[in-house]
Amino acid sequence: MGLLDHLDDLRKRLVRALIGFVVTFLVCYGFSKQIYEFLAQPIYEHLPDGTRLAFLGITDPFILYIKVAALAGLFLGSPFIFYQIWAFIAPGLYRKEKRLALPFITVGSLLFMAGGAFGYYVAFPLAVEFLLGVGEQFQPTITVTSYLSFLMTVILGLGVMFEMPTFIFLLAKLGVVTPRFLLRHFRWAVLIIFVIAAIITPTPDVINLCIFAVPTIGLYLVGVAVAWIFGPKKKDEAEAT
Repeated sequence: MGLLDHLDDLRKRLVRALIGFVVTFLVCYGFSKQIYEFLAQPIYEHLPDGTRLAFLGITDPFILYIKVAALAGLFLGSPFIFYQIWAFIAPGLYRKEKRLALPFITVGSLLFMAGGAFGYYVAFPLAVEFLLGVGEQFQPTITVTSYLSFLMTVILGLGVMFEMPTFIFLLAKLGVVTPRFLLRHFRWAVLIIFVIAAIITPTPDVINLCIFAVPTIGLYLVGVAVAWIFGPKKKDEAEAT
C-alpha cells in the first residue's frame, strides 16, 4: 500500500470507530441516569445523607448526561475501536502475526477497562477522601460539572495509562522500539510516567501520585516483556501477505 492508500484506510478506520462509538453512546444514553448514580457513589459516601450534587447552569444536567453516556460508550465500544486499530496495522504484519488479532483486541480492551476500574475503585476514592478531609471545616457545595470532569480525568487517564503494554506491542511490531531500547531508557520512561501521573493526579501529595505512577511503571515492564516476545525477529518466520 502506498502512502495515500494508508491515509485512506486510516480515514475509513476512524470513521468506522466513530460510528461504533456513536452507537454505544446512544445505547448508554438511555441508561445515563443509572450510570450517573453509579459514578456518583464515591462522593456520596463522604457527604451527609440526603445531600445531592448541585448544578449552576440550566443546561448542566443535559450536558452531564451526554458526558456520562460518552464515557460509558467509550468503554463499551472499546473492543470495536481496538479492532479498527488492529485492522489498520494488520496489512503490514506476517500471516502468523495476524493470528494475534483476538488476543490484541481482548487484552487491549481489558487493560482499558482495568485502568478505568482502578481509577474508579482505588485512585479516585482515595483522592476524594483526601480532598474532603482537607476541607472538613467547610460546608461542601460540589457541582456535578466539576465532579464529573474530575472523575473523567482520573478514569480516562488511567484507562489510557494502562494501555502501556498494548502501545509498546504496536511499536515493537512496527520495529520502532526493541526490548534493549526500552530497558536502556527505563529511567526516562519513569520520569515521563511520573510527569503524566502528576498531571492526572487530582492531589499534590506523593501517595496519590504513586498510586497513579507505580502501576504504570509495572505495566511498562510488562510491555518490555511483550516487546521481547512479539517484537520482530532477525529472521522472517513467514512471508508477508
